Amino acid sequence: MRKKIALCWFRQDLRLSDNLALLNASKAQNILPLYILDTVNSGRDFLGSASKMWLHHSLNSLNQSLDGKLWIKQGDPFEIIKKLLQAYSIEAVYWGRCYEPWRRDRDEKIKSYLIDQNIEVRSFNNSLLWEPWTIKKDDGSHYKVFTPFFRKGCLNHLPPREPLAKPSTLRIFFNEDDSQEIDDLKLLPSAAWGKKVKEFWKIGEDEAQILFNDFLRSGINNYKEGRNFPSDKNVSRLSPYLRFGQVSPNQLWYGALKLGEDKNIDHFCSELGWREFSYSQLYYNPSLSTKNLQVKFDSFPWDRSSKKLVAWQKGLTGIPMVDAGMRELWETGYMHNRSRMIVGSFLVKNLLIDWREGERWFWDTLCDADLANNSAGWQWIAGCGADAAPYFRIFNPVTQGEKFDPDGNYVRRFIPEIAKLPNKFLFNPWQAPKEILQEARVSLGKDYPNPIVDLKLSRERALSAFKSLK
Repeated sequence: MRKKIALCWFRQDLRLSDNLALLNASKAQNILPLYILDTVNSGRDFLGSASKMWLHHSLNSLNQSLDGKLWIKQGDPFEIIKKLLQAYSIEAVYWGRCYEPWRRDRDEKIKSYLIDQNIEVRSFNNSLLWEPWTIKKDDGSHYKVFTPFFRKGCLNHLPPREPLAKPSTLRIFFNEDDSQEIDDLKLLPSAAWGKKVKEFWKIGEDEAQILFNDFLRSGINNYKEGRNFPSDKNVSRLSPYLRFGQVSPNQLWYGALKLGEDKNIDHFCSELGWREFSYSQLYYNPSLSTKNLQVKFDSFPWDRSSKKLVAWQKGLTGIPMVDAGMRELWETGYMHNRSRMIVGSFLVKNLLIDWREGERWFWDTLCDADLANNSAGWQWIAGCGADAAPYFRIFNPVTQGEKFDPDGNYVRRFIPEIAKLPNKFLFNPWQAPKEILQEARVSLGKDYPNPIVDLKLSRERALSAFKSLK
């Protein structure tokens, strides 16, 4: 008699705790824990280089938690699951829901097939506090502005479910002859860049909890204000773990609220709310990563300069606060949120380069690259989103640096070639007197680039371009 099996399909929930799909599968006689690298359905939204690196190490960590019995497959999940049904006595298939358009279409096809085969199929909310279709206005339409979405919609809705513990018992069915090795997926980048990024992180479910607990002990105490200073330790840096589901938003939400309620905890929860809002935008606007939500931007006169784009990507614009952010990204696979706003504003407004170029670069180089968050963030920066920063809000990277990196620690860390400049000229070295540059051993155009644009003139050009849309 063949063993009765429940298949648990891991996707963006690579953890054992607070995993509803796994918890329900564990009630079966046996469980088949499966990860499929979908190489067929994702199209342009296949994982970027940094995300692939993170996924590799995440799967290794999850596999260790499952005593080396995580099934690994790659290809088309529809065909893979069909073959598993033919080979084994699978009675049920469980998974955590995904919200990207291509995943929703794929999952609906698989679900219909399983129902036709009289296989129990259940999906669960493993990734969000409130799923997009649950938060609506009184008239039934979806929110297009964040503050009422979160304050009126989410906070007046049923509270998120409380996080759940790991299953007490996992009876795992495993056939090593029918599973690939994680290395077979070839997720690790061949360039040395990937190894350098990995050195910045400890990747896994346990590591996510350690990082979160450290943040709760210290970083959250001044979160509302401190989160704006890139060199301070007032951010959690949990976004990659959240993106791959090594920690759930429910764990973060209730973990913070257990400390009580104050302005810092409220602001931390509102940042989780912004993530929910991004997913709502993606759900109701499937082309969020490719099309302006405000259609007037379709005629925006973008600059197609590849040289300026490459200078931005490499952190060689000659604008220190911009370059520090871009180099942080390249070295760590992460960028502080304040820096993301500064570098994004500079690309879109000072360089007049299409926000989609920035979205694609972030997609490839950020460990936390998330289709909803990444797309919504760039549309916000560009001013073309549903609830966006006004286009005329142009971040001045000099004054931003002076305000949010007052001691220059952030810039000096990532741009060592200008580290000896005094704070007065650290963010605008092109204005430093010749003798100051000589004393700091900085030769502009040689040790560090001259600015690729004039900040004042480029701001005026951006405002003029925006006015042309009206």
